[in-house]
Amino acid sequence: MDVPIIESCCQPVLSEPLDSADAVELAAGFKVLADPIRLRLLSLIATAESGEMCACELVAPTGRSQPTISHHLSILTDAGLLTREQRGKWVYFSVDPERVAILRDALSPD
Repeated sequence: MDVPIIESCCQPVLSEPLDSADAVELAAGFKVLADPIRLRLLSLIATAESGEMCACELVAPTGRSQPTISHHLSILTDAGLLTREQRGKWVYFSVDPERVAILRDALSPD
């Protein structure tokens, strides 16, 4: 899956019509979050008390295998929604609030 990096692109969808390029850009971002496991992973990480989670901590709450979790974390990271930090053999993920805000703000009324 070729994942585009989510970048600021346009006015909110509800304030004026999107042009074709902006619609493609936003659709790609929303497509990344259209998978329930990716949306759940983003939510788990965003609400973590420390603001980050080790990939190893995401297997149990999702009920998915480690390779499946790694695959979905890679897609979220490639899109720019998550940041990744290697600490020894462990990998920690946190949400990039600016990138998430791009998608949130695209649906705001103004």
